[in-house]
Amino acid sequence: MIGQVVAFSQTPNDPIKYFGTPKNMLLEFRLLSKRCSVIRNITVFTAEELDSAAAEPSHKTRYVLTGSSGCGKSFLLLQSVQYCLAKGWIVIYIPRAKTTVNSTTTHTYDLRTQTYLQPNYAQQTLRRILEVNSANLETLTLREGLNYDRRSFSSGTTLAQLASAGSKDAVISSVVLETLLNELSRQSKIPVLLAVDDFQAIYNQKTAYRDPHFSAIRPYHLAIPRFILEFASGKRSFPKGAILGALTAMDPAFPVTNELMDELNLPGLHPRSPYSKRSKILQEYARGLMNLPVPEEFSPREAASVFETWMRDNALSAPGNDELFLAKYTESAGNPKAFVWQGILGTLEGAAPVVNQNTPWPQLREGRIVVQ
Repeated sequence: MIGQVVAFSQTPNDPIKYFGTPKNMLLEFRLLSKRCSVIRNITVFTAEELDSAAAEPSHKTRYVLTGSSGCGKSFLLLQSVQYCLAKGWIVIYIPRAKTTVNSTTTHTYDLRTQTYLQPNYAQQTLRRILEVNSANLETLTLREGLNYDRRSFSSGTTLAQLASAGSKDAVISSVVLETLLNELSRQSKIPVLLAVDDFQAIYNQKTAYRDPHFSAIRPYHLAIPRFILEFASGKRSFPKGAILGALTAMDPAFPVTNELMDELNLPGLHPRSPYSKRSKILQEYARGLMNLPVPEEFSPREAASVFETWMRDNALSAPGNDELFLAKYTESAGNPKAFVWQGILGTLEGAAPVVNQNTPWPQLREGRIVVQ
């Protein structure tokens, strides 16, 4: 099994379809005839950890996937989502956590919780959770009634009905999402996986959102990031389940913070000292997170399987042989992303066009290009 390329199953509740994926992964899936990934040693280890987490509270299994850029953290996170869904878990997958803090959706202040709600994002999240987990949500019910803004839900209402109502009305979506998470954290029938990519974005001290005084809003004052932070820190927990996050180290707008690097024991680009600036609140939210390093390079067996997959999809302009494989594997130093994008797909570039200098008028040269 290790070293084999396996296609993701096309199911009616496909998490890739409804939750989405990071941009680079989406582009790869559009180029491939089938959406797939390679099984690595770290994939098997993560699956074993998730199997153990199926019977334990989520605060005991809180991993952050770390590693160099392009090592496969996002792919491993997606593999975990697919694995848990196949095992009958409820999965909540946020592939681009920076969209919760980059001020791309509306926000309103809520006096009840003294936080800023994100009704449109909550509405979208409820719709995605419902589409992927509808069968499981039909088996769970509200333990207590809910009344909000002239809408009432009696005890015994299924969580699928609750999520459906919230996904259709942005006014009640934030309260419905909060209630849904509360109910999931009180039931022990079905394990729950919360998987978050761009995990470091919610640990930055300031977001792109602004309050009425145009001051930056802290992530723990926004509803959606606060939910993630509370479950990631263990302040809230699912009776059965796990929390997985994946860092994106190459985002200058939302870099990996000192609080995360300290807790995960990561080296930084610049030296850190006890006098480096830190947030005590974010340190509390980062406490207890465990580092799960992803190998920085493919093994030859894994790379060979990926190479053969792209070769079968006619992604190589040069003859697919051992010499080409070893050349691209060496050029990329085994880095998964570089091996695919600069290595395999780099063969499609071909020779650059040359302008024909014999064209009489320069303005017509654009229409007369010869390829060597």
